[in-house]
This record gives sequence, C-alpha cells and structure tokens, in this order.
Amino acid sequence: MNRKLNIAFLMDPLETLDLKGDTTFALALEAQRRKHCISFFKPEDLIFSNNDVLANICELELSSSNNLYEFKYHDTFIKPLSKYDVIMMRQDPPFNMAYISATHILEKLPSSTLVVNNPFEVRNSPEKIFVTNFSHLMPKTLISRNIDAIKEFRKKFKNIIIKPLYGNGGQGVFHILPEDENLNSILEMFFSQNKEPLMVQEYLKDVRNGDKRIILLNGEAVGAINRIPKLGESRSNMHVGGKPEKTELTKRDRIICNEISPSLIKKGLYFVGIDIIGDYITEINVTSPTGIREIKNLDSIAIEELFWDFIENKLEI
Repeated sequence: MNRKLNIAFLMDPLETLDLKGDTTFALALEAQRRKHCISFFKPEDLIFSNNDVLANICELELSSSNNLYEFKYHDTFIKPLSKYDVIMMRQDPPFNMAYISATHILEKLPSSTLVVNNPFEVRNSPEKIFVTNFSHLMPKTLISRNIDAIKEFRKKFKNIIIKPLYGNGGQGVFHILPEDENLNSILEMFFSQNKEPLMVQEYLKDVRNGDKRIILLNGEAVGAINRIPKLGESRSNMHVGGKPEKTELTKRDRIICNEISPSLIKKGLYFVGIDIIGDYITEINVTSPTGIREIKNLDSIAIEELFWDFIENKLEI
C-alpha cells in the first residue's frame, strides 16, 4: 500500500449499534488497522450547495480489545465529500424518501470518489424488487395492493408469506396458514398505513432448515451463514432471534450466485448479501448487507480484509 485512503462512512450513529456484531463497525475497524483515515457522518449531515456535495463530518477513532468495542468522535467540520477517496454508504434501511434523497445527492460526486455501493444502482435496486429480475430463481411471488389478486394467490398456494415491500429486519412479515382467518385484518392494517404494494410469496417449508445469507464481493461469493428461526417463529432474521450456524455453499447456491453476478458487477454493486431458502433466492440486499462478523466467528473468513483488499486494488494504491 502506497498511501492512506480518506474514507467516510455514511451510517447510523454508532451509539445505536451493537458494535460487537455490526458489519459496518468491522469494516471501519479494518480500514483503521490499515492506517486509512476514517470519518463519520449521518444522512441528515449531507449538504448540497452550489453544485458541491458536502457533509458535516467528523473523524472517527475506533478500538477493539477483549470483546470491548469503543469509538470516539473527534471535532466536526463541514467538508466537501469530493476530498474523500471512498464513501461507504452503510445507512440501514428502511428504503424511504430520506434514503432515496441521500442516493441522489451522493450520485453528484465526481468519479474520483468511489461510492460503495453505486448510489444510482442502490436507488434502482431495492432488495425485494431487484430480485424479481431473477424470478425464475425465486419462490412463486405476487406484488400487489389488489385484495382480490392476493386472495386468489392464497387460494392457489394455501400457505403464504406476506411482507412489506420496503421493510427490513423481518419487521411486518406474516406467515398466513390455510386456516388463518386474519388475512383481511392484516391487509387492512398494511393498506391503512401506506400506499405501497405488498409482497406475497409461497411459504417455503425449507425455512425451518434455515435462511442462508451469502456475501458477494464484486460478484464472488466469499462467505455464508445459515440463520435458523427460533421455535414458533417463521422469520430467521437475527434481529428477531434467528440463530447463525456454519454452512457451506451447495451446487444450487453457486448456480444462483453465478447467475446474478454479472448484473452486480455491471451495476457497481460490489458488496451484496443475498438470502436463499432451500433452492430459492428471496432477497438481494444492496443497501447495508450484514453478517460478516458471524461468518468470521463460525468460518474464520475475514471478509472485512477481503473487502479492503478489493477496494485498494480497485483504486490501485
């Protein structure tokens, strides 16, 4: 490495995160270990003025010792983001207008500043929409607000999953059994709260065996974990009690990865997490994929090191 990189992380406040398990903290810690300069700003700190993209930004100092993870914010200044080599867009969903606005502003940065992931493509690739480009790899799926269409889908597939199109972390996901009488109430609740369609999918029994999270770096699968839902729960997200366990990629997993890889590379979606249940892909997470800490703990794969190797090579430093 010939020079230090100036790296800015657009992310949620560190005091709101579980630093021990947080992917963004792990990426930042590794960047600091490599002597790069790391800084922090929040979505509300973004500024667009006179065709310049700026942020109210502060340098960040991290530490990790004996399972104790700490951070320190330094003085805050308004700086042009064009002065940075890399912007890490690691703001957690929901994928709402605030998120979309941030992508529009970051998109105005010159090409000399690498934004990971490409904000234009992040905006055009919400996880539950982007995956429909590969519908032949998905479970049977309906996206609609039409109640009759949803009821017809349920009539056909009996056992279904209903989830908000732009939700995250397993929030608002319902498993509707054939004998369940609450479908109308659930639809009324969803539709009274927003104007968005719902995603309705055939229930996959293989979810009891786990929901596999695979991390792809520049289109290549570099690690995976299996997330097992807790008893009485259809969701396997770790936010709601899913238990991570070691796993290996199957032949089918590799087929899925190989099929979506060219699209990810073309779009500049370098750091991506995909979710697979059984033989089917359910999401392509391009906003703020997680899971690298669990992969390292279970499989000794340091994806944070592979990530910065890739970035440094890409920037030819």
